[in-house]
This record gives sequence, structure tokens and C-alpha cells, in this order.
Amino acid sequence: MPNGVIIVRPASRNKGDGAQHISCSSEAGTQCPTSEEGDPGGSATPAASPRFLLAYGSQRELRRARITGPFRPACQQRPVHNGIMPPRVSVLMLTYNRPQFIGKAIESILAQQFQEWELLVVHDGRNEEIPVVMREWQQRDRRILYFHREIPGNIAEASNFGLSHARGEYIAVLDDDDYWARPDKLTKQTAFLDDHPDHCCCGGGVIVVDPVGREQMRYLKPEHDEQIKRRALMANPLAHSTTLYRRDSALRTGGYDETLAGFQDWDLWLKLGKLGKLYNFPEYFLHYRVWQGSGSFHQSKGNTESALRITRRHRHEYAGFAIAFPMALLYNAYAHMPVGVQRVSYSSLSRLKKAVFSHRPAPTA
Repeated sequence: MPNGVIIVRPASRNKGDGAQHISCSSEAGTQCPTSEEGDPGGSATPAASPRFLLAYGSQRELRRARITGPFRPACQQRPVHNGIMPPRVSVLMLTYNRPQFIGKAIESILAQQFQEWELLVVHDGRNEEIPVVMREWQQRDRRILYFHREIPGNIAEASNFGLSHARGEYIAVLDDDDYWARPDKLTKQTAFLDDHPDHCCCGGGVIVVDPVGREQMRYLKPEHDEQIKRRALMANPLAHSTTLYRRDSALRTGGYDETLAGFQDWDLWLKLGKLGKLYNFPEYFLHYRVWQGSGSFHQSKGNTESALRITRRHRHEYAGFAIAFPMALLYNAYAHMPVGVQRVSYSSLSRLKKAVFSHRPAPTA
């Protein structure tokens, strides 16, 4: 087996346990997690799945991570294991059946000015081209880690798998068919979170492109925390592949909800928004590829059902439920229209939705 390639097979399944159990011998760094203001020391910790215990080591350590007192940043001193300093940023990339795009995505990571990163590629399924492509990339850069899981899970489960193996203080995300637009993305975002310990997450703007990379439109999300949370229940407040968030904060929330069929990132932002502030840079960080093979198109039904659950779940903490829920119902109705109708209208409606919920345009140089 080539170095750096990890084949993940199910070791055992307990009766009634749908989680995949794996064995590994990786050491996880011990960092000071964040804590929300006013959190009582005796508050219950959400049940942790085995993949989260990989990060914390035990249920007791996960409970201990919930410290009391005011919201505070992760430790300034990162742990050292065997004389090796872990990367500051772990980039999570999920891939399933799109080997034609993954090279462009990885190139945009290698082009970053900020170089203290590791890339974790989680491959679900049995596509034969992806292991060949990844072997070539691993030969070029040892920071690239490749996990091939023969039994696939949903997006949230695969994301949590990557999150549990990440060593970075911060987590970045990049879909395998998208690519970052600026070489200073990670530089700007790590500096922002370093300087703003009251923020859990930051994102940026998106340039929508077609399958060959031609620009279709561009949009920004609301910038400041108050603006973001005012609309957060009506539309996904941060574009997933533009974000950088605190690993410990995400673990505290339980990570991505594996019971949701879609929009797991939307749910995560709303959970993180209860721990601290959110921010979107008024700059374009991502080329987002819209095509009929994208996950957004094929998961439209699951996304709409999840939107209904998410708006109901967070209606007491965020404003706008009276508008958000009817919008989710309309979205759900559209997802159940004939596939031919959706194929013809999907791209234009997707652009319209992004334009409606975008923020002011970025300043031009």
C-alpha cells in the first residue's frame, strides 16, 4: 500500500449501532476549546460518536472540554507530538465520483501563500480513477492525506470523519469540483480569527462558473455578525467552501448533523452562531462550479427536506421564521417537480436565489 493511503474498512458493527467503527493509532492534540458565555459547568455534553472520540480520546475528555467562563480562543501554544508541530489549518475535501475536477481544486490549495496546512481527502465509494490521481498528488506533496472508505456514508458523516482526523486549530473546506479564487484566502482568514477570538467562523464571496470555468455571476454574503444572523434562517449564511472555522468549536456543537440529508453546513453555521460571532469577507474567495453533476443538483430533494427541519430547529434563536419556513416549503415543492423541468431551470433559479440573498458587491480596485 502506498505511503499516506489509508483504506478504511468496517471492523465491527454493534447491534443497533449505525456508526462505522474503525481502529486507528493517531494522536490528537490537546487544545483549549472555546466556551460560550454563561455556559454552566454542569451542562450536559451531547453524546459523542466514536469518530469524535478519536479527536478527544474519551467521553470524559469531551466533557472536560466544556470549560466555563467567558468565550475564549483556543490555546495560543499548539501541542507538539514527537517533535513535530501540527499544521494550523486542516483542509477537508470530500470526493466521490468526480476525478476530472479534483486536480484544479488541489492546485488552488497548493497556490496559497499560507503554507501551514494539511489536506485530508476523504473518498467514498469505488471509483477507480481517484486513487490513481491521489497517488500522484501525494508523491508531489506529503501534506496531502488520502482516506479511501470502501463503504460510503452521507456528506455529514464523511465530513465528521475528516474532522475527527484533522489536527489543525482551524478547519477549511473545499469541494472537489470547486477551487479557491485567491492565493491569500487562508492568510486573511487565519489572521482574522487570530485577531478576533470572539468569532467562530469566517467566509467570503463566490464566483459562480460553468463546467469549463466561464463566469456566470458573483455574489457576496452579508458581512457582519448582526447582518448575517438577521438572514441566517432564510438562506445559508456562509458558502461552505469559503469558510474557515475553529475545530474545537465545531466539535463542541457535535459537528455536522448526520441525520440531515442536505444543508449540513447551514445547520453547523447556526450552531456555531450560538457560540460566537460569524463574519463574511467582502472579497471573492471561491470559484463555485454549477453543473448538472454537482451535488447541489442531485441532492435537491434532500436539501429541501433538510431546509424545513433546519428552519424549525433554529426558529427560537434566529429571526425570520415566518418568511423562512414558507420559502422552504416552496423550495420543497420545486424539488418534487419533474426532473426535466429542473434540468432546464436549475442553473437560472440557482443564480436568482443567490442574487436575492447576496450582499452589496465587493469594491473594485
